[in-house]
Amino acid sequence: MKKQSILIAIAIILGLGQSCSSSKIQPEITPDELYDHIEYLASDSLKGRYPGTPEDKLAADYIAAELKNGGLELLFNKGVQSFEITTSIKTGPNNSLSINDQEFNLNTDFIPTVFSANSNIEAEVAFVGYGFIIEQGDNSWNDYASIDVKDKWVLILRGEPENSEISLPFSMFSSLRSKAITAKDQGAAGVIFVSGKQFDEEDELIKLSRPEGEIEIPVIQIKRNIGDILLSKKGENLEEIENELNNKLNSFFTETVLRCQTDIETGYAKTFNIVAQLIINPDYKYIVVGGHYDHLGFGGPGTGTRAHGIHEVHYGADDNASGVASMLEIAEKLATKKDSLKNNFLFVAFGAEEMGLIGSKYFVNNLPIPDSVIKTMINVDMLGRMKEDRSIQISGIGTSLEGESILDSLNTNYNFKTGYAHEGYGPSDHSSFYSKDIPVFFFSTGAHIDYHTPGDSLGNINFTGLVEASNYIYDFAFTIASEDRVLTYQEAGPKSPGGNIRNARLKVSLGIMPDFSGVEKNGLRADIVIKGKPADKAGMKTGDIITAIDGYPVGDVYEYMERLAKLKAGQIITVEVIRDEKKEVLIVQL
Repeated sequence: MKKQSILIAIAIILGLGQSCSSSKIQPEITPDELYDHIEYLASDSLKGRYPGTPEDKLAADYIAAELKNGGLELLFNKGVQSFEITTSIKTGPNNSLSINDQEFNLNTDFIPTVFSANSNIEAEVAFVGYGFIIEQGDNSWNDYASIDVKDKWVLILRGEPENSEISLPFSMFSSLRSKAITAKDQGAAGVIFVSGKQFDEEDELIKLSRPEGEIEIPVIQIKRNIGDILLSKKGENLEEIENELNNKLNSFFTETVLRCQTDIETGYAKTFNIVAQLIINPDYKYIVVGGHYDHLGFGGPGTGTRAHGIHEVHYGADDNASGVASMLEIAEKLATKKDSLKNNFLFVAFGAEEMGLIGSKYFVNNLPIPDSVIKTMINVDMLGRMKEDRSIQISGIGTSLEGESILDSLNTNYNFKTGYAHEGYGPSDHSSFYSKDIPVFFFSTGAHIDYHTPGDSLGNINFTGLVEASNYIYDFAFTIASEDRVLTYQEAGPKSPGGNIRNARLKVSLGIMPDFSGVEKNGLRADIVIKGKPADKAGMKTGDIITAIDGYPVGDVYEYMERLAKLKAGQIITVEVIRDEKKEVLIVQL
């Protein structure tokens, strides 16, 4: 670690509240300042900034000190808003399951889910098919319509009907949590999930990974042979039922009693949001500028790492030390323009984003100001790897009527290749603000092959691009604030992951991370091609632009998902791509 970073760490540990930069406010965004921030935040000494660790606190204190030195007023406790997170989850010693006095084994025959409550329930089991209640137009599907499951265990098939003639958005309701909450709302005492053969031929139990909170009733998964035991008194078995459930409902009481005790042990820790404000006039509205500062630590199960089996520091230089560095420099520059501003600002570095937007969700529910005075939220996440085509992705532009025209006007000074996504919901902290009916803008230079691996390091940052992108975001924030521009909120897509295209369950996958923001106008760019997956084996490369699948055009991510939804595992297809301005046809086996 360089001497400068060592001095920073010592200063913070001693509580001196100092940082590497001079106390004099620097009016311009420079490569050196951005480098200093990322060098420290993505250093070996901060060990990947995993929430709840001592290094997490060092990062938080550093950011608070930099905001103060940049001319901002720290809020909460010297800039730090603390909140609790769950950091570990494991099965406790008191898990048990029995049917007719026959005992079954934890991890072999059954397992509690990550969101199960701890409880001890003995009750009859009711089978409720796929466990759906869906109403859409003239079509509906209600597995509970003919049965009262109050105080009963409910047995539910994972997944959704295959090749159903009924047109309904099953994928929006097919997650385990969604089905379990539906069962709870119907009065069920507990939920039992089982995988049909069509859904999972291997019949694997889902191991506990990262904590996801609980839903107040016990929820378990069982193996298929246990499911068949539960159905045996009715002369049924899961394979036959699964084949019959495509277009008809079949809910019934099994006349079998199951006793199950669930015991999950959860570990807790404290982590932080770091918050500062720039007040121009107490009566003015606020603009929030933020980005998350946490990352994946040393990786490992449940962290989101893509480098499985590797125990090394995941530096998170781009994700998201780059966004924090940008936010700090934008804050400092705006502080020099106070006389020109007609809006106040909040600057926030969010904690525990990688665990599920936990910090930003906590923040919007514990704001230092009313949410009604927030004009917009600008989120900066992964801004440090601008590509040669100078592309920048901006999501959420559909959440206001005026945002796109302002961005287009400012881009005449930069000539970025902008990719716009209208959705307000997305995989970063702006989603928490969109859920409160606040216009949002999410800036990113996109995913890359080092995403969520130890390769996301300081040496791979494009500092020239980071300076330019940061100045573009600054110009956007300054224009809105100095001219007191109106941003008229409008809804743009779902406000939760259930209806988001990123979460649709498909039967097949090419093994790529697509560009969700639509930088390419005549196809879909593969931002990451995952090693060992079908696309990689067929010769697809990161940056290839997919234009057709099996002869059918692919114009954007939505069309891409539609094409994939009609394919089956094992199928051999053609994928047309543009690479270096030349068309290539790849043969892919799914």
